[in-house]
Amino acid sequence: MIDYRALGFTMIVIDASPAVHRKAGLGRYAEELIRALVALQEGQADSPFIFGAFYHAAEQAYTDVLPASIPQLTTEQDHFAWRLRALVAHWLNRSQDDVLGIANTGTEHPSAPRLFHATEHLLPHFKRVRTVFTLHDLIFKLYPEHHLPRNRLFLQLAMPLFLRRADAVICVSEHTRQDAIRIYHVPEAKLHVIHEGVSARFRADVPSRDLQRVRERYHLPENFLLFVGTIEPRKNLVTLFQAFKALREQAPDLAEELIIAGKHGWLADATYRAVHVNNLTGLVRFVGRVDDNDLPALYRLARVFVFPSLYEGFGLPPLEALACGTPVVASNTSSLPEVLGDAALLVPPLDVGAWVQALRRALTDAALRRTLSQRGLERAAHFTWQRTAEATLRVYEGVLASAIQSPS
Repeated sequence: MIDYRALGFTMIVIDASPAVHRKAGLGRYAEELIRALVALQEGQADSPFIFGAFYHAAEQAYTDVLPASIPQLTTEQDHFAWRLRALVAHWLNRSQDDVLGIANTGTEHPSAPRLFHATEHLLPHFKRVRTVFTLHDLIFKLYPEHHLPRNRLFLQLAMPLFLRRADAVICVSEHTRQDAIRIYHVPEAKLHVIHEGVSARFRADVPSRDLQRVRERYHLPENFLLFVGTIEPRKNLVTLFQAFKALREQAPDLAEELIIAGKHGWLADATYRAVHVNNLTGLVRFVGRVDDNDLPALYRLARVFVFPSLYEGFGLPPLEALACGTPVVASNTSSLPEVLGDAALLVPPLDVGAWVQALRRALTDAALRRTLSQRGLERAAHFTWQRTAEATLRVYEGVLASAIQSPS
């Protein structure tokens, strides 16, 4: 093991598991944060930090999403076994320092990592490593019917332990922070709101060759609505299907298709059935998980981006659509008003009539479309991963400083 401390560095390990296992929003968060932190470190000659990546289920990991320059620490345990091990370790007060190469003895290795950042609602039980925990949402508490029973049980048991034992908790929105205070009574001083960012690749000036390539690859019509996200009940696609059906009955030429881009999630059968129930076969099309390189063009080609989610801890896809200059119609719930502001049309998620009206406005009102597009570009510009990384780094510094003042 390289002795980074002897070289003048403090090692911080970030859980890259959701990134290397392609876990949609949580994966995007971990991947982009790691890249932005490494870029900060490389851009500062006097940076005292070196960043490493940890992930479980190493044999199934897609490590190409990680910067090649950073150290990697792994365990072969699969997702279920790793979660169970962490929970039991908390219950029995057993150290998991060994997964970071630290022997479970009273002697600290001189090159041991000093801080671990948990990014996917899973905090190992460390005794000689400080911890930061990112809280994305508390959906399992607010919409328990939209979680698998095993996952819901794990989070019910583990989340209170994780929030209590982390040295600092990053909330991806003010709405999530308020949920943490209201539901778990987490001390406000422990909570830090740090918004997610938008990658620079999401922009309005997508090259025409990319637009044409993506249109051909996915057989896209001239006028289509677009949704991007994991297919699961919380995304409320059934309401969207009903609104799309009503819209086409009023004006079939406004939107030829509704394109659903995203991987299959849990409890998704009712969503697929709703397509047939509403006689939308051939009009609603599931294109699966879209390559990251295709997403900017896909957003840009859409006439309107739609996001009817019942609840979001942050809501990255509609923000990415704003960055591409695409008009957005989204739910007016949870964190979405906080993130989107006045740059999108916000609609009650279950009000089919309101969705029809908003979609029709966004598709037909040229002045409104220009306004939404301009506001979207301005709004998205405030959210960058560099800002996310800088704010996260300040949290790390605070936790490490407190460790010096009051060593464990």
